[in-house]
Amino acid sequence: MFALPGFAGLFLALVSVAVVAAEPHSSGETHHHPAMHSAKSVKTALAVGVTLDQDGRLWLARVVDQHLLVSWSEDSGSSFSEPAVVTPEPENISIDGENRPKIEVARDGSVLVTWTQVLPQKYSGNVRFSRSIDSGRTFSKPITLNDDGRVTSHRFDSLAIDGDGRVIVAWLDARDRDAAREKGEEYRGVSLYTTQSFNNGESFGRNRRIQEHTCECCRTALIWSREGPIVLLRNIFGANTRDFALINLDKGGIRRVNRDEWQVDACPHNGGSLATDRRGQLHLVWFTNGPADQGLFYKRIDGNWESKPKPIGNADAQANHASVVADGETVILTWREFDGNAYSAKMMYSNDSGESWSEPMRLMESDGATDYPIPLIDNRKVLIVWNTAKEGLRILPIERVTARYSG
Repeated sequence: MFALPGFAGLFLALVSVAVVAAEPHSSGETHHHPAMHSAKSVKTALAVGVTLDQDGRLWLARVVDQHLLVSWSEDSGSSFSEPAVVTPEPENISIDGENRPKIEVARDGSVLVTWTQVLPQKYSGNVRFSRSIDSGRTFSKPITLNDDGRVTSHRFDSLAIDGDGRVIVAWLDARDRDAAREKGEEYRGVSLYTTQSFNNGESFGRNRRIQEHTCECCRTALIWSREGPIVLLRNIFGANTRDFALINLDKGGIRRVNRDEWQVDACPHNGGSLATDRRGQLHLVWFTNGPADQGLFYKRIDGNWESKPKPIGNADAQANHASVVADGETVILTWREFDGNAYSAKMMYSNDSGESWSEPMRLMESDGATDYPIPLIDNRKVLIVWNTAKEGLRILPIERVTARYSG
């Protein structure tokens, strides 16, 4: 164990790892799960969904052989429960890093899962939902949330809950584009649609269109803030400028959060990530390749005030696909880099709500195919989850310690 110095109050100590472990397979570095490796008879996806419940349990949603499975761990990933099958009938489920299964656990113990079902027609899919009311032992029959009946693109779903029964699912939807083209009209991008439940997913209301002309191929990020549910997405501004925007799903309105002026007639496949802290600030990270800026960036927003964008990672090492989480005044950023030989999971942290930051740290590396690192945080722990083809699922606990810093 070593301490990460430089911040007052809460600080982080990496457990049993020194920046990069010399032997990636050593038992002291991370928890590995060889059972999740690909095998000849079982195809296991690298993209997984994870969350922590109110008791600190780690929940895992993964796809094996076209079945969505959910399991949980009480020891930060050292061992998992027997998986529960969410999809008894095989489904072709989207399992890339931008479009992974989502999982949340409500205060009453209900386990909620969403995913994108890939249809045979090109770029088409359905947003699907299931829930468990017996602590993840069994799941309800999956339902399709998009209600238009079209065989078209409904993808890149995101899921958020308020903990008291309200559930919102948002996704990118091509129904408006298709309808316009059927009339011979032009339509830029797709639209953002939502549906919501007020009874922990027992039933959902009709679909609601939130925003037209959004980028069609970048993940959405959805959180519950003090101001209600807020989504971060790559929007299309003007003719074809694909910068990011925040939308409050209750209050409406759209707020542009970067002006990188990235105009691209292609799919960036690079969505952003969003979190909120104790102060009510928003923390966001995104990737851009516009003329104004290129690479990964972070900023925080407090009301009408916004910080300047902060560059993250090494652009020469393809720093990409960042995620941000926050609890109290601790904020964690993770991302992936590639040095030409191996991928690495990188991290930075702040203990003062993003006002100052640690230096970047390399946590793990792998020379095979990998998912993007996913950070999790609650008032007890920080976990970095990284699924790799070579080493399997890797879960790095990072201890949270209360201490005074006098340096």
